[in-house]
Amino acid sequence: MGELPDAGSGSSRDGSGSRRRTRRAEPELSKRLRDAIVDAARAQTIALGWDGVRMGGVAQAAGVSRQTVYNEFGSKAGLAEALARREVDRFVGEVRAALDAHGDDVRAAAYAAIRHTLAAAADNPLVKAILTSARGGSDELLPYLTTRSELVLAESSAVLLDWADRTLPAGDRRARAFAADTIVRLAVSHIVLPRSPVEETATALTDLALHLFHAATPTRTS
Repeated sequence: MGELPDAGSGSSRDGSGSRRRTRRAEPELSKRLRDAIVDAARAQTIALGWDGVRMGGVAQAAGVSRQTVYNEFGSKAGLAEALARREVDRFVGEVRAALDAHGDDVRAAAYAAIRHTLAAAADNPLVKAILTSARGGSDELLPYLTTRSELVLAESSAVLLDWADRTLPAGDRRARAFAADTIVRLAVSHIVLPRSPVEETATALTDLALHLFHAATPTRTS
């Protein structure tokens, strides 16, 4: 009684299988936990602005302890990064879908992706909350769209460059990468500080994007 089963017994095999199932379930459980916390942080950011978000309030809304939030994200800055990353991932997926929806129509695809990016950002309550908080002095969320925007730039530029590689004739890839990076940087600047209606800005950025991409493609001579 109380002894561990033999290595060759059926009980041992069943126990090992249970442990393996538990280990497989742990990453999924952790993902659900993190998603619930980020969901709560997103809702509170929209309602209160980032300066009004408290780790304890996020924990209560997510149905977990305050210590659990700290264990998962380390600090409020870590939670800010996770929140920004998920928002960027969502945007990048939508941009990819907009590009792919137009097949070989390069202008239509570029315009759709740029317009969607500008319009979605304008209508996104989290982005609005980020910008509003920044004007009030918050310095932890806005930088992911501006001065520390590596996350936005790298992810978005990679999607645009991949689309150009698949859609346009072969060309100078370094020049093409520069074109993708330039367009993304300009789009982000218009999200943060818009100057014209979305359609007008999207048309101008599309014209520029096509010019830059075509400049990166050598002209074929007969």
